[in-house]
Amino acid sequence: MTHFQSKRLPRPAVVLAAVAGLVAALGLGAVGEAKAADVTTEAAVADRWTDRAHGFASLAGGTTGGAGGKVVTVTDQASLAKYAGAEEPYVIRVAGSIAVEPFGADIVVASDKTVIGVGDTGEIVHGELHLNPGTHNVIIRNLTIRDSAIEGNWDCKDTDFDGIQMDTVHHVWVDHNRFSNICDGQLDVRKDSEYVTVSYNRFENNNKTFGLGWTTNVKTQITIDHNLFAHTKQRNPSVDNAAYAHLYNNYLTAQADPGDPVWTYGNWSRGRTKMVIENSYYRDVQHPYQADTTAELVERGSILRNTTGRHEEWGTAFEPRDFYPYRLDPAAAVPALVSRFSGPQKRIGDSVTLRVPGDYPTVQSAVDAVPEGNASAVTVAVAPGTYREKVFIPATKPNILLRGTGQDRSDTVIVYDTPAAYGGSTGSATVRIAANDVTARNLTFSNDFDEAAHELNGEQALAVKTTGDRIVFEDTAFLGNQDTLMTDSPKLDVISRVYIRDSYIEGDVDFVYGRATTVIERSVIRALSRGSATNNGYITAASTWTGNPYGFLITRSRIVSDAPAGTFHLGRPWHPGGEPAAVAQVLIRDTELPAAVKSAPWTDMSGFSWRDARFAEYRNFGPGAGVTADRPQMSDADARTHTVAHYLKGTDDWAPYARDH
Repeated sequence: MTHFQSKRLPRPAVVLAAVAGLVAALGLGAVGEAKAADVTTEAAVADRWTDRAHGFASLAGGTTGGAGGKVVTVTDQASLAKYAGAEEPYVIRVAGSIAVEPFGADIVVASDKTVIGVGDTGEIVHGELHLNPGTHNVIIRNLTIRDSAIEGNWDCKDTDFDGIQMDTVHHVWVDHNRFSNICDGQLDVRKDSEYVTVSYNRFENNNKTFGLGWTTNVKTQITIDHNLFAHTKQRNPSVDNAAYAHLYNNYLTAQADPGDPVWTYGNWSRGRTKMVIENSYYRDVQHPYQADTTAELVERGSILRNTTGRHEEWGTAFEPRDFYPYRLDPAAAVPALVSRFSGPQKRIGDSVTLRVPGDYPTVQSAVDAVPEGNASAVTVAVAPGTYREKVFIPATKPNILLRGTGQDRSDTVIVYDTPAAYGGSTGSATVRIAANDVTARNLTFSNDFDEAAHELNGEQALAVKTTGDRIVFEDTAFLGNQDTLMTDSPKLDVISRVYIRDSYIEGDVDFVYGRATTVIERSVIRALSRGSATNNGYITAASTWTGNPYGFLITRSRIVSDAPAGTFHLGRPWHPGGEPAAVAQVLIRDTELPAAVKSAPWTDMSGFSWRDARFAEYRNFGPGAGVTADRPQMSDADARTHTVAHYLKGTDDWAPYARDH
């Protein structure tokens, strides 16, 4: 074994079971084919959207591209060339079509870069992405690279206009791209390039498609899987003097110019290449696979339909599982799987993932990498652990998803311990979200300032403060005491909306407060005891603008408490700075209330009567529920216009509760 090989992995029964499950999900017989529509099942989709390189590109340190660098979006050639050729790492998002000038010109891609199409519309037209010798750690994904062929010049003898060309590079992943009508090679992996994976690409409408070699050395290690080769004549691929070439689950079909008896072919193991082909599918292909007498080729499990010419196997080549684990799809499923999943995918290009701590040391450093004015989704994926830091998402960085990657929200905790006495209420917040369109999922936010250990004038200690619009918290926990969660807006008469679902909030004094329109649904709210026999605190302190009919809605939830019976208020009206136009609106409906809730659960604040606020209950239950003169109940008619949808709709019909997650 060479230095990068790992211990050979067994083929466990679970892998065979997974394959059998996929066959069943696709509706396959023993040698049948799946229809394209069948591959949209969850079983077929699973594990096809990872943004981590697999195969040989995953070895010897792996291929991470621009991870750790800033994210930029480019729409023109000059910007693409600037960032692609820079010394520092970048994640470069290509939005729309970039026509390269002059025709056939190179755009140099330097080390530590990810170049990825936004959505499924990112294109490089009339040009080549070029990796010079010594370049390493590059990811090129989700792009269409097309139309650098010259009309009538099929053989391209006098040009070298490739789609992607790399010379003497290492650690490169080319994934989910579409190549069409290129002159000459759509993808050239040349001159001792190493640790390369080429996966889920579409190679279409070409003569010299995908070549590898141009060297007398035998160094290259390459994985080629789940690619489509359609209407392509030769080099599908041609692999010359590769140490190890692993081809699996590729689909070759509709070969161009099959009348050429020699130079129309599928896979070719040339020179001293060791090639393994597994579970591929060949339809209407001349010479589906062949090998030089000096090379080795092992083929197993593939399906051939209407093929002619050479299909040669000799030697022992190598065992791919000696190097890395991989999932091998059944050959019968390959036409449908590859047709559906190869090439640019909107789901891939819709969001860039920044990993903490793998790519970025802190949550804030990942947020800092998001571009100003970010128009496309960026996911900050936070690994299980406790992150003692403050996080601020400024208003200039919308469209961020903070996502904990643990099994439970308690696995990933962002925590700090600042009280309001050391920087004001806003300054105390562990996490502050000023941007619009931010979602947090599967996380715990905490301010663990110890009130009992300090005597301060300003014990408020926020776990989270939001001022942005269209903020979503799902399966999150908010931990604190006084002022745990503040949902606010930039100013009094600006309406921001926050949706909280399947979450947990705890505190004692005014621990859900602010002027944002806020819906808390299907959640647990824990009212903590302060040890009083008469007054242990207040759940809400809304400061809704009088022009906004919708403030706080707590619905289909459960309020729990360890406080003595009759010692907790549902809320009080907060008028910041004595502002008379801040008139609290709170509705608690269809929610279980504990015995700790007072029989008169609303109370005055700072000289403002609760009776002048807009407080109501509707169909609550549990030992703390009741109907008295001090407990206004909403009518059935009004309740029909005080639903989750009414609170969140706004002027843009925002409906986060209806999303498929």
